[in-house]
Amino acid sequence: MQRKLTVTVDEEVYEGLRKTIGPRKISKFIEELVRPHVVRPDLESAYEEMARDKKREKDALEWAEITFKDMDHETG
Repeated sequence: MQRKLTVTVDEEVYEGLRKTIGPRKISKFIEELVRPHVVRPDLESAYEEMARDKKREKDALEWAEITFKDMDHETG
């Protein structure tokens, strides 16, 4: 469900938004900018989704193994 919100900004900011983002895209731009700061993600679902990505998991494991080998080499 969407809700309407009235926000007051300086005229220069408004004109910059219209010129840069576009007149019909400002709401979406602001929502995407603000969302990470006010909506807490469902981390468990996000981690489960990442774990299902087999290529990403393979790449992450390879990176971790290389990193640990580098650390062991530095201390040894």
